[in-house]
Amino acid sequence: MGLWERLKAVGPGALVAAAFVGPGTVTTASVIGAEYAYVLVWTIAFSILATMVLQEMSARLGLITAEGLGEAFRNEFSNPIARGATVALVVSAIGIGTAAFQTGNIVGGAAGLATITGVSESVWGPLIGFVAAGLLWSGNYKLIERVFIGLVIVMGLAFVINAIIVRPDLGALSRGLVPTIPDGSAYLIAGLIGTTVVGYNLFLHASTVQERWDGAADLAECRTDTILMVAIGGLITTSIVVTAAAVFPSGTEIDDVGAMATQLEPVFGGYALTFFAIGLFAAGFTSSMSAPLAGAYATAGALGWERDLTATRFRAVWMTILGTGIVFSALDYNPITVIVFAQVANGLLLPILAVFLTYAMNNEGLLGEHTNSRLQNALGGFVTLVVIGIGLQTLYDVLLA
Repeated sequence: MGLWERLKAVGPGALVAAAFVGPGTVTTASVIGAEYAYVLVWTIAFSILATMVLQEMSARLGLITAEGLGEAFRNEFSNPIARGATVALVVSAIGIGTAAFQTGNIVGGAAGLATITGVSESVWGPLIGFVAAGLLWSGNYKLIERVFIGLVIVMGLAFVINAIIVRPDLGALSRGLVPTIPDGSAYLIAGLIGTTVVGYNLFLHASTVQERWDGAADLAECRTDTILMVAIGGLITTSIVVTAAAVFPSGTEIDDVGAMATQLEPVFGGYALTFFAIGLFAAGFTSSMSAPLAGAYATAGALGWERDLTATRFRAVWMTILGTGIVFSALDYNPITVIVFAQVANGLLLPILAVFLTYAMNNEGLLGEHTNSRLQNALGGFVTLVVIGIGLQTLYDVLLA
């Protein structure tokens, strides 16, 4: 199959890209650009490489074994205690974690619409949630996938156009690819990597590739989809950093993405503000759909339930996650305790997932000839070491700092 045919076959990768370019990434990238200009662009490059490595493994595992990551994780342990602990960790980190972050996803999308229309976020938030619920309830994967692809295109155009408008210093941008860690930047580096290399995306990807493709014969298409869409996600994140670097003097501290949107209007005019707001809405809306979907796939797989978009228990999981976000977005309530728990749980789970994936991808009994190559093992090992470091940093920041 030629490259053009592969490009036309993109799909599940769009869900992954849309999931990690959410309001959290938009905010973190804005803060990085405002405070450090282009100095931390290398962090995006690493995050995208790490995401490509892990997502390719997860997609390959799902495509070859016809299992979700939750099932593979659960079936790996015969000891009932180990299996129970594994299931509990997956359900806690993914199920509760996606519910905790769902409020931010919905509020982020609502903030974009509020900027354009002047209507309160507390009105747009529940509306976004109900529209997302309608799409998921349809049980039509092809429809859901097309919505994601469309919104990724919208998001990409909106943020990239802003980056073009600000005319970045390409020399300084290229120098930002050289790894440096300025004083006080470690938490932002960990934050950006943590919002890009997302544990629940691994569950989402392993399952959705099975909705689109049939097996090993489609691996080439699957890889093209993964690499292309994750790269587009990286381009979007870089565009946000570039825009923030141009809008704010280097060293500016901003509290949230709202400051970025406000600053754009007098500097670049209403069009730039509108583009940014549209991008923020697309980021929030897609994350509002992908997080509940990922939570449902992960929970159903870990508990041995049917992974079907129309299955009652599957729907019950995503409805609970989405419903949590809708309620809290309407109440304008910030569930800090739950979010802190989610951060700790996800910080613990991602290194475990990375280790498990690298191990599983070398299991010939599971994957046959499609096990990892030496290069894939080397990349997987490197990424695993980094996410272990981030997990330990997360535990330190939340529990000890």
